[in-house]
Amino acid sequence: MTKYKGSYELFDFSAISTYPIAERRNKVTLNVLPDLANLPVEETWLRNEAVVAVAEAIEWARANRYPVIWFVGAHPVKLGLSPIVIALMRRGLLTHVAGTCATAIHDFELALIGETSEDVPGALPQGKFGMARETGEYINAALAEGFRRGLGFGESLGRLILGEPMPQEVRFKHPEVSILAASVRLGVPVTIHAGIGTDSTAQHAGFDGAAKGGTSGFDFAVYVASVAKLSDGGVVLNVGSAVTGPEVLLKAVSMAANVGKPPRGVVTANFDLRPVVPDDEDDEDKPTYYFRANKNVATRIPAAFGGKGYHVCGNFKQTLPALYRNLVKI
Repeated sequence: MTKYKGSYELFDFSAISTYPIAERRNKVTLNVLPDLANLPVEETWLRNEAVVAVAEAIEWARANRYPVIWFVGAHPVKLGLSPIVIALMRRGLLTHVAGTCATAIHDFELALIGETSEDVPGALPQGKFGMARETGEYINAALAEGFRRGLGFGESLGRLILGEPMPQEVRFKHPEVSILAASVRLGVPVTIHAGIGTDSTAQHAGFDGAAKGGTSGFDFAVYVASVAKLSDGGVVLNVGSAVTGPEVLLKAVSMAANVGKPPRGVVTANFDLRPVVPDDEDDEDKPTYYFRANKNVATRIPAAFGGKGYHVCGNFKQTLPALYRNLVKI
């Protein structure tokens, strides 16, 4: 690994101490995962105009073999909604899933031990936040091995979760709940779009910024290739990513347009907890001007390319099951 030869003091990662993940108190367990055969949803959400329109757009896109890209943030995974994403992948309704590194971490931990989402206020004063040994050690090692092999971030972790040595074999108790594992199993790309210093895995002695950036860089290229296939139509959903998903999509769309493959007639949808104030989106003096999710996903991109954008404001525990039930007709 290249050694730092700059002018400033570096933090000594070797001084970090970790602890077994089995000792960590978590807020989320497998008990929160829904039964897809019995998804209770408020009738108003089942009939919500935007939800129904997005479901119809997905059905039309897949019937005509156009892409459906779903960017999922960490929060929906922490709510236990991964089975919905996996089921839609299995049904061929999603052609690409993307997420942040936090998305990947929660997916990884649910697969590893059936729990995730540590108690940050309780752990932070003790210097234990993000210091669960297995999460940092296994993910960092898998990314280093994946980068050595020329693999992307999502594929590296998916292979690890399914039992492939990356570089060591790790036994996961619940690989069936993992979006990353489903990606490898089903051949549907799951790309992870990561930053440096943004995730708990960066706190560990085994952290390799080149490997994290390199594997995520591969994934970005895979993602842009998927976005470039929207040139004749398709659907893009941003679900629970406030910044990364909207910004990665904006750059990918610009790159696709630059090579003559703009997303003409694309249908976009932003699923969020935050209400939208449409009149504020062009006023730089208003705080909501700087909320990228609705601006990029539901407004700028479809407006630029003759498409249609939707904003679905509500609790993911209601909006995502409503979308799923509209798609699978249960």
